[in-house]
Amino acid sequence: MGTGKRGLLAAAVAVVCAITVLGAPGTAFASPSPTPSPSTSSTTPPLPSTASNKDLEAVRTKLEALYHDAAVATDAYNAAEEAAKKQSAQIVELAKKIVAGQEKLDDLKDRAGAAARAQYRTGGLPDEAQLMLTDDPSEFLDGAGRALQGQRATKGLISELARTQEDLEQYSKDASTQWQKLEAGRKTKAAAQKKIEKQIAAAEKLESRLEKKEKERLEQLEAQVALEAQTAWLDTGILDDIDSAASVQGKRAVQFATAQIGKPYVWGAEGPDSFDCSGLTSEAWRSAGQAIPRTSQEQWKQLPHIAVEDMRPGDLIIYFDDASHVALYVGDGAIIHAPRPGRTVTLAGAGSMPILGVVRPDA
Repeated sequence: MGTGKRGLLAAAVAVVCAITVLGAPGTAFASPSPTPSPSTSSTTPPLPSTASNKDLEAVRTKLEALYHDAAVATDAYNAAEEAAKKQSAQIVELAKKIVAGQEKLDDLKDRAGAAARAQYRTGGLPDEAQLMLTDDPSEFLDGAGRALQGQRATKGLISELARTQEDLEQYSKDASTQWQKLEAGRKTKAAAQKKIEKQIAAAEKLESRLEKKEKERLEQLEAQVALEAQTAWLDTGILDDIDSAASVQGKRAVQFATAQIGKPYVWGAEGPDSFDCSGLTSEAWRSAGQAIPRTSQEQWKQLPHIAVEDMRPGDLIIYFDDASHVALYVGDGAIIHAPRPGRTVTLAGAGSMPILGVVRPDA
């Protein structure tokens, strides 16, 4: 392998390595032993009626907003990461094409040089002129055929040289474009990571001001709010309409998600030891043999939409108006999801958060 080829491929591999390093989510923000969210059948004891309940509700609302903003930024980070993977792969392919194109161009130049040297050895006269100087009719006819073939070969060589040169120029332009996109994506990722860390740090600082008993009461309040939302959703009679059985792939996705219960939420994580919300759903469906978009927003945009009353186990429920959260429906009004930093993959009520809609990966 030539030095130029090694250099181009080494550069392409370096890009992939750089993307891998940039893609590492870094600090894990999950606590070592977080408290799971309640399942659809759990009950939550009422909070004592004290003046501090109002303050705790304000804390809960603020935490919800901080973690929501962190989730939106996480989606932006994951989207930039996916784009970077594709761009790095395209750069690798372009590098290979440039190497092959350069080798082809060198070969064509060698052939052109050989033709020029052959002409020089015949005194620099073109084939047509040499034919005019021959007295042998048969030699003239044979030479005329060879001259015609030579003309065609020369024209073909010149055309191929031009095309190869144009291809190399286009590959170089494409590679430059991908590098620019890669750089823009790096900045997007960096900005998203900064926002994620800022929002989570603010939430952790807010929670750190609470005493142990207040933290316990805050968790009870969060569970109570979720239970009330789930109860209101169930009271609509929605489960009377939801009776579809899971597909074969849907069952596999549910089995995968169930096996992850208890693992911590870490933004940007796709397993095997931790997950964020869309990392869990995309990996669950990948284990079922179906590739789906990495982020909750792209899952909402790209996957077929299903009416809530028609959903079946394995379908994905998208939450909030900005599609910033996603969970896997497992049946009986329940979901498995990775809630937020400080929590683990858990079973929860499907109606415990505002539902935007439902999508089906294997529709």
